[in-house]
Amino acid sequence: MMNQRSVEAFERAKRVIPGGVNSPVRAFKGVGGNPVFMRSAKGCRLTDLDGNDYIDYVMSWGPLILGHADPGVVGAVQRAAAGGTSFGAPSEAESDLAELVIAMVPSVEKVRFCSSGTEATMSALRLARGFTGRSKLIKFAGCYHGHGDAFLISAGSGALTMGTPDSPGITPGVAGDTLCLPYNDLDAVAAAFAAFPGEIAALIVEPYVGNMGLILPKPGYLAGLRDLTAKHGAVLIFDEVMTGFRVGPGGVQEREGVTPDLTTLGKIIGGGLPVGAFGGRAEIMDNISPLGAVYQAGTLSGNPLAMAAGIATLRALREPGVYERLDAAGARFTEGLAERFTAHGVPHQVARRGSMVGFFFTDTPVVDLPTAKTADTAFYGRFFHEMLDRGVYLAPSQFEAGFLSLAHDEDALHQTLAAADGALEALHAIA
Repeated sequence: MMNQRSVEAFERAKRVIPGGVNSPVRAFKGVGGNPVFMRSAKGCRLTDLDGNDYIDYVMSWGPLILGHADPGVVGAVQRAAAGGTSFGAPSEAESDLAELVIAMVPSVEKVRFCSSGTEATMSALRLARGFTGRSKLIKFAGCYHGHGDAFLISAGSGALTMGTPDSPGITPGVAGDTLCLPYNDLDAVAAAFAAFPGEIAALIVEPYVGNMGLILPKPGYLAGLRDLTAKHGAVLIFDEVMTGFRVGPGGVQEREGVTPDLTTLGKIIGGGLPVGAFGGRAEIMDNISPLGAVYQAGTLSGNPLAMAAGIATLRALREPGVYERLDAAGARFTEGLAERFTAHGVPHQVARRGSMVGFFFTDTPVVDLPTAKTADTAFYGRFFHEMLDRGVYLAPSQFEAGFLSLAHDEDALHQTLAAADGALEALHAIA
């Protein structure tokens, strides 16, 4: 496809924006070439500056579970905007969305809204430290919880793509309070608690990891984390910014039957607008100001536009049959790709939960960061561009999950799998 206007737009952006992008993975460092600049989107399709159309499996990195420009969400935002974009004062829409979240997410008795997933995880960690009176944090290598200092110790996603898993600017004190362990290894967690008795405030985990590619927990792993944190008096935080409302109405915790103490949310609860949230047991949440001493605030927290979009999205997701449709689309996508990878002799691993999907080009079962790094990233980059040329927009990094929406119908899935056939045939011919 011709992308001349995107090339020109990228050159312009690099003159005024560091690296030409406002989030690193968008720069295509993980796949090579120039990023494609989009001008519009509808349903499951994007349109770039040159007028090329793409079937989208990024979906704004997960929020757009109903599809781009969903009429119900757009209408709700338009009505809210007509009444004012921000008040700096409470509105009933905040309570409306909070009640929906509490009704759907098992761990949440009270919830506080903010403006990003990073804010949510930073605030949840501060709350856990204030509640326990402890300092140390357990996180897992390759899990990404936003760009807060404590979370950029062996982070995933963009940090992997950029080759800087530990960002400069992190102080030794912050690093010293962060214990980074391998994902899917309960023995390592037990050993950390034994080594630092009474010092660990919280353990945070992506229960389904989406930021080093989609990696699923081993049977019993999440329940084991619940048991260990309860035994040692640490706060268990599920980072469901990505998985919340995506893999089921109540996220991973409902699907796996494991209830954390705190949950961080984002993406889908904003319906495509900037939003974050953290919630959990009232006993813990009541320590947040103004009720408690742990300070957290935000000028645009709970703004009317994000609340309206979130309410419209969650109400739509509560309609009968929604998750069954999403599950069927996700299965068609992953099973269809796996069949084609096998037919072309391409080593691969696939993973899926509902409409959250992922695949790695490796023979090695992927269970943690070291096994994820066995993936052939060069081949992924070539496959990405062959698919892009055929009108399919995959994540521009091997280390990202993909997402489907209610707008991914059979026609879109058929076109996608036909594009995969063409892409793999082209790559085989080159080889």
